[in-house]
Amino acid sequence: MAWTPFPYPDPAYVQTPETLARLWPRLHAGDREPWPDNPKLVQAWIAFHAGEFEHAARIGLDVGVPGYSVAHKAICIYAQYLEPSLMKKLATFECVAERCERQQQEQPDNPAGFYWHAYALGQYSQGISVVKALAQGLGAKVRGSLETTLALAPQRADAQVALGIYHAEILDKVGALLGGLTYGVKKEESYAAFERALALTPDSAIVKVRYARALQMLDGKRKLAEARALYQAAARCVALDALERLDADLVRRQLNEEEEI
Repeated sequence: MAWTPFPYPDPAYVQTPETLARLWPRLHAGDREPWPDNPKLVQAWIAFHAGEFEHAARIGLDVGVPGYSVAHKAICIYAQYLEPSLMKKLATFECVAERCERQQQEQPDNPAGFYWHAYALGQYSQGISVVKALAQGLGAKVRGSLETTLALAPQRADAQVALGIYHAEILDKVGALLGGLTYGVKKEESYAAFERALALTPDSAIVKVRYARALQMLDGKRKLAEARALYQAAARCVALDALERLDADLVRRQLNEEEEI
């Protein structure tokens, strides 16, 4: 397929191995990805952070299972933010989920194989509708992979965010009674997961945006002021790479929507 180019190329997002190593703890505070020991994967991550998602994905897949972390992140971020076709998005997320299941067999101690499985299935579920996905049993798969991710890497803020979204989305779509009895989701668990993510990555714009969205889904106008404060805090975050630049676009869209309320 033809990949839509990253729309905001910026020399500031292009790193060398040396500068990427210095920025690594900040750029990977959310996923706690270890520094790669393969020079090809260093180049793949350089491409990812510059917004060259197709190049990053191809290098990662060419390396094989050790390259799946960067490949899957590049593919999923591209599909979520830049792929215009819903059909292609869904097919992409299905493909990533299937490959992650193979990765889990080969690398059972690698949290990335479980996180990107949950992420891909979660995005796929939103694409076909959460209710339909729950009927297909995808909710249990998402939760299972997130719980495994956090058992292996409790400091992964991105998995805490995903867990918070999982609770919020189901409660929003099916209600507290059915959600609690059937799927074991709770408003308090959603908020607790987001608070853990904020504590782990206080400088992350996307954590603030997702938390604000969850507040609106779960408590509506009662949490409107708190949600707006989170959006405004997210807008003050400085983007250091292509992904954070895409997140900044999301922040602006959310703020515009808030101003219309």
